[in-house]
Amino acid sequence: MSAFSISLPDERATDQLGATLAARLRIGDVVGLKGELGAGKTTLARAILRAAAEDAQLIVPSPTFTLVEVYETPRGSFWHFDLYRLETPEQVFELGWEEALAEGISLIEWPERLGPLLPRHLSVTLEVDGDGRRALLDV
Repeated sequence: MSAFSISLPDERATDQLGATLAARLRIGDVVGLKGELGAGKTTLARAILRAAAEDAQLIVPSPTFTLVEVYETPRGSFWHFDLYRLETPEQVFELGWEEALAEGISLIEWPERLGPLLPRHLSVTLEVDGDGRRALLDV
């Protein structure tokens, strides 16, 4: 594993990171989005999904209450999970987890909630950095 850090001084920089990631993700890939509340996990997920869908105006609600949203894009199916309210890791199976891993690309907010069920993944940790954000990517 190697890690590197990227400064995200504004939303445009976050959109650029999202577009870069979207261009490289393939079916079966998993991205874990970590960080405190308000660190920008949903913002980055939104940027990835809009780039993958080739639609800058795509409405991407936070899946905080639905726990998962699925988006069909030219790059394949993207599964956007928000596992903050998950009580046990096994509850993820009720959300289409196996299908997401086999047939889609998974973006997971709060991936640590999966415990031992978390597969090999790209880890993106976001933190507030002054007026912007910083992203630490572990690949």
